[in-house]
Formats: sequence, C-alpha cells, structure tokens
Amino acid sequence: MTHRTVIIGAGIAGVSAASALRSAGYDGDITLLGDEPELPYRRPPVSKEIVRGDKTSDEIRIKKAEWYAAQDITLRTGVTVASIDTESRAVRLADDEALFYDHLLIATGGRARSPWEAKGVRTLRGLADIPRLQAELASGGHVIVVGAGLIGSEIAASARGLGCEVTLLETASLPLPRLLPSALGELYVDLHKSEGTDLHTGVMVADISDQAGTTVVRAVDGRTWSASVVVVAVGMEPNVELAEDAGIVTAPSNEGGGIVVDSRGRASAPGVFAAGDVANQPNAVLGGRHRVEHWQGAQNHGTAVGKVMAGGDDSFGEVPWCWSDQYGHNLQVAGWPDPSYDLVVRGSLADRTFSAFLLDDGVVRGAVAIGRPSDVRTARTWIAAARRLDPALLADESADLIDAVVPGQDERDI
Repeated sequence: MTHRTVIIGAGIAGVSAASALRSAGYDGDITLLGDEPELPYRRPPVSKEIVRGDKTSDEIRIKKAEWYAAQDITLRTGVTVASIDTESRAVRLADDEALFYDHLLIATGGRARSPWEAKGVRTLRGLADIPRLQAELASGGHVIVVGAGLIGSEIAASARGLGCEVTLLETASLPLPRLLPSALGELYVDLHKSEGTDLHTGVMVADISDQAGTTVVRAVDGRTWSASVVVVAVGMEPNVELAEDAGIVTAPSNEGGGIVVDSRGRASAPGVFAAGDVANQPNAVLGGRHRVEHWQGAQNHGTAVGKVMAGGDDSFGEVPWCWSDQYGHNLQVAGWPDPSYDLVVRGSLADRTFSAFLLDDGVVRGAVAIGRPSDVRTARTWIAAARRLDPALLADESADLIDAVVPGQDERDI
C-alpha cells in the first residue's frame, strides 16, 4: 500500500520537509500545495534585494522546477485549501477535490498584519506585493513605514537606498524592540538617522486614512504624518484557520498563537504535523514554548519534522538565529535576548563592528553582532550548552574568544 503525504504550504518549511522525507528514504506519494502561483521562493530577500530591484524572482527560488520532478514530489501552486477533515484524513480544495493522506503537514506560515485600510496602505509579505510597491518607491517620493522591527527597518533602508524620503514610526521606545537590548537599539537609532531616515519612536498609531489625495497617519497624541505610500510592517498573523476549523489545538494569541505541536512537530490530531512560522513548539534549549518567525528556524524545523514523518523519532530544539541587512550592515542575533540580562560588548558599537553577549548570572543566553558572523556561530554552541563565561575575557579583544569559557560544569550539568 502506497503511503500518502500532503503538505499544505510551499514555503521553506514545507519544501524542507518534503526534501527531508525523500532523503530519509520515504517512498510514498508527496503532494506539496502552495497558495501562491509562484515556484517556491526565499522570503528574506523580498524586503531587501527584490524590492530594490537587485535580484529577480527567479534568483530567489528555493529549488529549481526540475528538482521537484526529480524527487517525485507533486508540486501544485496557486491552490487554495478549503478544509481539513481529520477523521477521514482528507484535505479538500476550493474546487471540491479531495486529497487523502496518511500524514499531513501544515506549514501555512502567516500573513502580514494590517489593522488599517486606506488607499495608500501597503504590506510586504510576498512577491505579489512587489510590483506596485516597487514602482511607487522608484519614484523617489515620501514613504512612511509603520513599524521598526526587522521587516519595517529593512523596508526603510531599502527605500532610502532608492532615494526615497522615509519616515519610520515605531510604537516602542527603540527600533528592533523584540531583538535588541536598549544599548543596541540606540545604535540603530543612530544608524537610521545617519542614513537620513526620519525615525520617530514612542508613536502609537490611532488610525490611517485617506485625506485630500494623500494618506495620513495619526498618532494617539495628535501628531500626524502624510505621504502617498504608507507601508505597514507591524508583524504577522499565523495562518491557523484551517487547523482551528478542523478542531486541531492552537495556542491563544497571548501565548504566541499558532498550532500547538510537541517536540517532534506532532499536532493534536492523528497523523497531523505542523512546522515553521505557524508552529507553536517547545524549546528544550530556551525553555517554554515559542513560535519562531525566522527563515533558518522554519527551514530547520521543516527538515526535522520531515524526518519524523518518514519514521524518525528525534526531537527538535535549537538556538534561534536570524539576520538582517540594513544600510550595508549585517546584523545577526542568536538566542532569545532579554533586556534583564547583563550585556557584555566585544568590539566597538561606535564603529558598528562588534559582538555583544547577554549573560544571565554568567550563563550566555543570547548574542548580537554586526559584521562578526563567526562570533555568533560560536555563541550559538555556547547558548545550547548554557556555558558560563568570564565577562572580562569576553570583552577583551586581545584575548581569544574561547578563553572566555569558564572551565568546569556548565548549567546543564548541574
């Protein structure tokens, strides 16, 4: 009897899971469903190289078209899934076609959150958002970006690179509030301003509306900004509706949202798994449950869950890692930085070449670096092992970085 696997979502988690299934020797049918008409592509370049016109869509494909045929993976793009029936193990498409499965992976990712509707409001999540926004940015006019997280900051930097006048609005007191401690957030204030971006923090947006041929952003304190284009980058909503309608357990929004899975990606219904941005998963390294919205995490989680679906039994738990390119500077972040941790800087914040380590009673929990990727790679291994570090040696660039590790037991051995 031929086994059947259906994967809903043709992003990096879904493609990685399909690849892992085949690599692990799975010889059943694999059907990969994508709601976009595009051949699966990498999302990180969309807010950077793609919007700037530095790369074409064909240059960011996850795999070439012939790869899917060579792996005997049935890729169906531009397909809308209407429902999941966990009792009959069937996925029903919008045209009423039913696909039956033995294993189902939900890798539906998320969509850009957009609380406001106005003619000038834009979001940037996928390639379909590019043509109109790219044309508008090419004019070099005034652009307002709401949200100075990773995507908003990247869009602001890209727009400045295209010659636009950019106003960047952020609710928090500093940019990149979910990633950076305050000292490093201040660095990004200086970076945005040095590049000519008009950054305003502490801005709570009340509404965005069309007025007299322009789009106006109004803050709760009465301040207003207007432009023909307003890019809203205030996070994403996990696409959990199919799972919820099927009775699959999801997490409430105050717990991160997403589909609740165990350490092997298994959801609450038999034969159903979830991976990537949509999965609310436990993390043995960091403790607690997390829904990670970063490319590398989705790729690695999809691979791990694919192996389990092929018959493996390894649990998944890794140190989160992400990166961002802004104004020619490459930022990398590992772990789950917390503002309460002690910050130790190695290098120069002023010169924007440094590694910063976040310590909890001497135990490294996170790392942030600009231009020092090898330090972040080392830090990821330390975070996974809960290594204790000597702050003085850590900050001393004349000392070898490895010498900062305190000999003896680490926290996980105690």
